[in-house]
Amino acid sequence: MSRTLATLLLASATIFVSASASIALAETPAVTQQAPATIHYRSMKIDGVNVFYREAGPADSPVVVLLHGFPTSSHMFRNLIPLLADRYRVLAPDYPGFGQSDAPDHTKFEYSFGHYTDIIDTLLTKLGAAKYSMYVMDYGAPVGYRLALKHPDRVTGLIVQNGNAYDEGIRDFWNPIRTYWKSGAKKDREALSVLVAPETTKFQYTDGVKDLTRISPWVHDQALLDRSGNKDIQLDLFYDYRTNLPLYPQFQAFFRDRKPPTLIVWGKNDQIFPEEGAHPYLRDLPEAEFHLLDTGHFALEDKLDEMAPLIRSFLDRKVAK
Repeated sequence: MSRTLATLLLASATIFVSASASIALAETPAVTQQAPATIHYRSMKIDGVNVFYREAGPADSPVVVLLHGFPTSSHMFRNLIPLLADRYRVLAPDYPGFGQSDAPDHTKFEYSFGHYTDIIDTLLTKLGAAKYSMYVMDYGAPVGYRLALKHPDRVTGLIVQNGNAYDEGIRDFWNPIRTYWKSGAKKDREALSVLVAPETTKFQYTDGVKDLTRISPWVHDQALLDRSGNKDIQLDLFYDYRTNLPLYPQFQAFFRDRKPPTLIVWGKNDQIFPEEGAHPYLRDLPEAEFHLLDTGHFALEDKLDEMAPLIRSFLDRKVAK
């Protein structure tokens, strides 16, 4: 074989291999990854106070409102929001005195669950949220359920995580707070100062949790609790929490009468809002989807991998149908 012919054959083979590889690459589906959700951090002035909120998702999508507990803020939903925002408009406010919202002096501003409800109601109305599902946790439960009493037709669904609406859920942890409710005395008020101390914040995040390496440092919340004047804000709210209990029958009537689609995802090891407060929901919402999780108060911190699929499935089937 001549050197010229061998060169031509080698060149042809090289072209064939290159062409085959190009065809194979062209036939292989491109691997695409969905871009992470853009979360906006905004504030709106209501009653003279800047109310901070996180917002994400398409503006014309079903609305999901995330209502936080004590002593945290919308920060507790930081990892859940991106998992919902591709299909839902997610709104997560901070109550005054929490997170990034203003915290005016407690002698000049009413820190109460009724006031919080009015503020969140105004926020949602101004944002054009005419219908919404609510994720309620801890303090978020009375705020959310008061909202439901004001606007029952607006509620498209409930996600309940360690948020109480039954007498069975107020147990031993609440005894010192009950003492303050009964007396209103300064000494009983000051006795509750331990509830804003670092050891209590740590307890709320770690008690009942099997794998502490899943818990993000809780000092974020403690830094906000330690702001000047914030202790009195929290003590005012501990005292005002007593006004929620007489509303429990109305909350329960709302459940029975309106039968909102409901998902219960409850940390069963929680001592603040224990498992005993989860089961009674089924009396009034027998069709609720019920899940007890092996964790504590802030279930999202270590059980997001279990909770997010449950929440997403629930919303997709019951809200976005």
